[in-house]
Amino acid sequence: MQNEDPVLQTLLPVTHDLGGFQVHRTLPHKLRTMVGPFVFFDQMGPAHLPQGEGIDVRPHPHIALSTVTYLFDGAIDHRDSLGTVQTIGVGAVNLMTAGKGIVHSERSPVTERAKGPPLSGIQTWLALPDGREDIDPAFEHVAAQALPVFGDSGARATVIMGTLWGQTSPVTAHAPTIYADIALEAGGQVPIDADADERALYLVDGDATIDGRPLSKTALVVLRPGFVATLRSAGGGRVMLAGGGAFATPRHVWWNFVSSSPERIRQARADWTAGRFATVPGDPDYIPIPPVPNTVSYP
Repeated sequence: MQNEDPVLQTLLPVTHDLGGFQVHRTLPHKLRTMVGPFVFFDQMGPAHLPQGEGIDVRPHPHIALSTVTYLFDGAIDHRDSLGTVQTIGVGAVNLMTAGKGIVHSERSPVTERAKGPPLSGIQTWLALPDGREDIDPAFEHVAAQALPVFGDSGARATVIMGTLWGQTSPVTAHAPTIYADIALEAGGQVPIDADADERALYLVDGDATIDGRPLSKTALVVLRPGFVATLRSAGGGRVMLAGGGAFATPRHVWWNFVSSSPERIRQARADWTAGRFATVPGDPDYIPIPPVPNTVSYP
């Protein structure tokens, strides 16, 4: 018999004001580092930046992870050390696999800045599995129209990664992964199956309940393993579903680096400090490595 409460944990965000927009971060969290392969979960905005301005995330490095960018509004220019130049728009997916090391930047397109660009979306990092942490870096862009959609009972769910509701996304998944954008009409509902080891729900906007338990905006709600539940909305809402297979080996996270090995993170820190990472063509700026405070545990 199922436990009456479908929720295992509720992870409240750390919110940062980045000058014109807010970022709500629920992973990594002091209570939990991962949900399936997801080791980082940020909601950007929603915001409308001042005319003539935009976001400018200077070149910075990653190892042993994949970044997934998914926008609700706005656009971002991605550039990386492989020579990739790609603008991502609403509903598309940018998947950048760092593997043994990659550098990238993210900036508002010049064409969007004059009018004051909107910005709203989710950025996640997915840890690469054991034995694949040092694969070659790669980048892929999947257009919005290429993502499969499940629709039933007042719900429309876009499958971003993995297989859900009989639909399989073309986006590469290096480890067992589920990731979906669920739009619920007033009175809409959708089943949340228990196929994945670990699952979490994130209410982006509106209202939603999981088996009658209300979800709170900007909180990542981790579901109890094996619990089959129903997601519903009274007035309409938007919810992200994320998760996948549980990792047997813990992951360490420091700055932009993720690894099963603390020593690998130390090496990446030394490599970035010494300028041994590849550079981003056409974007010579960079973010310096942050100091390691004595009060912080460093892998």
